[in-house]
Amino acid sequence: MRLADFNFTIIDNLVDEFVPPGMDVTDIAQYLADKKGEGNRKFLTNENQIIISSDSVVILEGEVFGKPVNEANAIEMLSRLSGKTHTVITGVCLLSLDKKVLFDERAEVEFWPIEEEEINYYIREYRPLDKAGAYGIQEWLGLCMIKSIRGNYSTIMGLPVARLYHELKAF
Repeated sequence: MRLADFNFTIIDNLVDEFVPPGMDVTDIAQYLADKKGEGNRKFLTNENQIIISSDSVVILEGEVFGKPVNEANAIEMLSRLSGKTHTVITGVCLLSLDKKVLFDERAEVEFWPIEEEEINYYIREYRPLDKAGAYGIQEWLGLCMIKSIRGNYSTIMGLPVARLYHELKAF
């Protein structure tokens, strides 16, 4: 957001990321972005402020890969993503005192096959336990193991900045 010349303040998110059972996997990112926005509504003090909240999910073969619970779970996720194409959905909530807009952006990411030693290296060196699907596209794994992307790069990073810019103009 700094590179896009947005003026912003970061608020630590203390909202739980529980998702109701049975929710359609394509709705989860937007649901969590909305939950984070509403959970931080108390920080809105005047009509010129907007809370921007987002959440990303990685989906492979209809299954959501959220943030790994531990290293073993991260290894399992990356092993399953290896050599395959998955979908990243990033949901965004724009919230002011009197208005709310929700949207999401989607991207397809194809990985090269990733060897076990490469997965272990990445997890050891980059500690991706706070990232959906156990990887950050802006890190080593994204730089060295992504074969192709269809969609916007910043969507995969966790905030679709180009779409956000246009949504904020309309907001």
